[in-house]
Amino acid sequence: MHIDLPEKRYYGIGEVAKAFNVNTSLIRFWEKEFDVIKPKKNAKGNRKFTPEDIKNLRFIYHLVKERGFTLEGAKTHIKEEKQEALSNFEIIAKLEGIKAKLIKIKTQL
Repeated sequence: MHIDLPEKRYYGIGEVAKAFNVNTSLIRFWEKEFDVIKPKKNAKGNRKFTPEDIKNLRFIYHLVKERGFTLEGAKTHIKEEKQEALSNFEIIAKLEGIKAKLIKIKTQL
């Protein structure tokens, strides 16, 4: 899944949910379930996600929604094989980005 988010330091939960095409409640739930997601909260309690959080959310989305892992399975997969799985995921994400750019170029021709 290719996610189009502008280059920013912090992203709001609405932006993140819209980019992943999920409800904000799912993002909040994943925040509670997975320790790797640590958004900053301001005095009002609004969550601000860093690019590192977005990267982790994209990995969790890939495991749970695309590959069909359960939440417990995704947690153990992240803990046990994080480096290997993350490097494979990064390669796949880069290739999907290239594919999206090529499709965009094709439609412009």
